[in-house]
Amino acid sequence: MSAADPGLLRLVNAVLWPGFLGTEVPSWLAHALDDGLAGVVYFAQNIDQADADQPARLSAQLRGIRSDLLIGSDEEGGNVTRLNAFRGSPHPGHAQLGRVDDLAATQSAGRAIGAAALAAGVNVVLGPVADVTTQLANPVIGMRSFGSSTELVSRHVAAMIDGLQGAGVAACVKHFPGHGDTHTDSHLALPRLDLSWSEVKRVHLPPFLAAVQAGVRAVMTAHIVVPDQGSAPATLNARVLSSLRSTGFTGTIVTDALDMAAIRETVGAGPGAVQALLAGAELLCIGNPANVGGAGQDLVDYLQIRDALLAAVADGVLGVDVLELAGASVARLGAGLGGAPTDYVAASSSGAIVRAAITVRGAVQLPQRSLGILDVRARPSLAVSSMFDPFSQELAASFDIERLTPGPSASAARAAAISIGADAGVVVLADRIATPGAQRDAVEAIVAMRSTAVVVNAGLAAPEPGSWAGIDALAASRVTAQVVRDLLSGGAR
Repeated sequence: MSAADPGLLRLVNAVLWPGFLGTEVPSWLAHALDDGLAGVVYFAQNIDQADADQPARLSAQLRGIRSDLLIGSDEEGGNVTRLNAFRGSPHPGHAQLGRVDDLAATQSAGRAIGAAALAAGVNVVLGPVADVTTQLANPVIGMRSFGSSTELVSRHVAAMIDGLQGAGVAACVKHFPGHGDTHTDSHLALPRLDLSWSEVKRVHLPPFLAAVQAGVRAVMTAHIVVPDQGSAPATLNARVLSSLRSTGFTGTIVTDALDMAAIRETVGAGPGAVQALLAGAELLCIGNPANVGGAGQDLVDYLQIRDALLAAVADGVLGVDVLELAGASVARLGAGLGGAPTDYVAASSSGAIVRAAITVRGAVQLPQRSLGILDVRARPSLAVSSMFDPFSQELAASFDIERLTPGPSASAARAAAISIGADAGVVVLADRIATPGAQRDAVEAIVAMRSTAVVVNAGLAAPEPGSWAGIDALAASRVTAQVVRDLLSGGAR
């Protein structure tokens, strides 16, 4: 087959899963779908925040071009959502569910997430997260994990998969072989998991085995190097991916986004795509074009990887049989998904689950009507991506707020604290105070000046909490912000 062969183009397109720009279907995407493209992944820029029905219409428009495509979205609950990126998730996050440790609640949350995804036309949910958070300073996993216990994470991963797939969507568990003990965000650089393979198997692989035993339809790879298994990141590493197959997994292996710096700035997205297929990956997630460039970046990203695969076939590096096998797996992933969306209501409300997960320390009810919000958080990671602040929105319903954003700087935090009127209450928003660092220093600087400040920690709880009054919320979601608002205003006692 030549690179110009329409049949070869369809084989290549069948393993590609790009993102795109805008809330309408661009012409290049329509043509690629006509030529066999596997589907698309939604990101925040594809969702019209002012129109709740728009995602379903967009999905219908895409399926009008080709009915059997895969539409994926990161819907983890808690901090990570694309469909609710501008409103905040209404579902509890993994860390909250792990803290409550009620498997029925986790299954119900999965069912609710799956039903909401299906109503929007999404048939592959990129979740749950099976990473075990054994590194508090991990910059990208944190409260996206169910917890630091292998056994706890394993049982909640299985429960979440039961819920998601029971709703009619495919779950894609992530990030194999485990991203929970890394110090680097793979969106920004290539992390190393400096553990022996035996330790990885003991601590980090069991949740993925639990996912396989629960019948998960897809597994997403991690762009992390495990030195015991060679120098290639897991996504490009045949030894690591064969270890996934050795668990009995027969579903589809999906790459994490190939536009992430861990791949793009090391081997390159195009060569990385070729290497991933040769290593055993089957569906190539291209990524979010909004993270890399401006107008037209979606087409650039798609062509870069498509043409690299076509060239690899022409050069004899990539066999047609590899594409055929991968495409067949992708087709099986899409089989039997969907159905009529249901208005599923979780057995336990999201608010009740979140309230049970939250830890309150000291006196947090604020008698003042006027409230200064000092946000010392850094920019969200690209995994979260949304800049929306549900805390400020919800608190504005009960208080007259002034929001300042000094960020993780002690000097800027002190200046912001000084600017808040003496009669106003103070709430400090933080999410990286579990370990020493700039953000914790900023919190301490504010509390030293405003001793009655309440610290709302949306990240992992510190092993040794500070002396201040505070709420360990374990997420920055809409439902979490609503519960925090009620606690601060005295609406939930």
